[in-house]
Amino acid sequence: MAVRLKASVAIAALALGLVMASCSSTPTVTAQAAPPPPPPPKVDTLGPKIIEQASAYRFYIDRVGSISPVFEDGAAIARSLEIGSAYEPTQLLRGAISYGAIAALQDQAFVAGVRSYGSGAVQRRTMAYEIMRNPSYVLGLTGAGSAAGMVSEALGGEGQRLYDNGKAVKQSAYDIQKQDWSKAPVVEREARLIRAKTLSSTSLVGELSQTARLRQASVGTASLGLVASPTSPPFSPVVVRSLAVAALGLLGEATDANTDTLTAIMVEPNVGFCLNLAKLNLYQCLAVSRPHYEDVFCLGQHAMMDTGRCLIKASGRAEPYEAKFIPVVNAAHGYGAPKKPTRSRSAKKR
Repeated sequence: MAVRLKASVAIAALALGLVMASCSSTPTVTAQAAPPPPPPPKVDTLGPKIIEQASAYRFYIDRVGSISPVFEDGAAIARSLEIGSAYEPTQLLRGAISYGAIAALQDQAFVAGVRSYGSGAVQRRTMAYEIMRNPSYVLGLTGAGSAAGMVSEALGGEGQRLYDNGKAVKQSAYDIQKQDWSKAPVVEREARLIRAKTLSSTSLVGELSQTARLRQASVGTASLGLVASPTSPPFSPVVVRSLAVAALGLLGEATDANTDTLTAIMVEPNVGFCLNLAKLNLYQCLAVSRPHYEDVFCLGQHAMMDTGRCLIKASGRAEPYEAKFIPVVNAAHGYGAPKKPTRSRSAKKR
């Protein structure tokens, strides 16, 4: 009996020792795999076609803005005419709205406002549907007013500069009449009219560097250098449609897959008519102009001033006032050819 008791005590002591040894040893740590990194945040952007249309618009605006009102010969006039007439009205309007959308995305209050309303997939789809159905729906979103000011500045500012530059070119039609070469007849008049019509029906392509810059601006990593101009409702249809395209971009719906819907949004009959009328007036002017200085008049008045006026109209700004130009076509002197204006008798007395 004593032997069994001693054996039991020994076994218990051994077990206690093993337990104490296990407690004093360093615990083994099992390595666990690090959790996967969170998915990268979604980049809100406009589809490539929208960016390309905005780039083509900028290409025209930048080139026509470089036209100098100083001409030294007929060749210089011909080159400037090609630059000034090189836009297709429907494409220019879509490009203006696309560029306006990028301008709207420069407004952080508008960007935050759209994102706050469209926090879930269902909400985003619902909001996108309402905007597609009625672009004016976008005006109820936070930041729409300040974004509209950015669009107005982007389009109206460029339109005004184009108009002012065209006015200077138009004035040169009077100034160069002192030079004999300006009174010489234009060579191949019919060919240059055909050329203007061909350029007016050919789509423009923007430069790669400009396209890249606009793509960065659409996601907020580059600046267009715009300062919003004070503006208040009602906003012009072009401004509203620019805001709509921008909002759809933030909602992930301004992709190339939705090209048909976006194209339908980028239609504005009044500005479209304005641009087409500017083209028709340019064709009529070139069809009957004879000496070089008359071509300068056609360039300044119709290719530049009329187009600039259309962009100002698109922005919602007040159009510049001037006495309405009414062309007078006659066999002796063509298309109301610009002669040096004479002062009235009352002006001479003063």
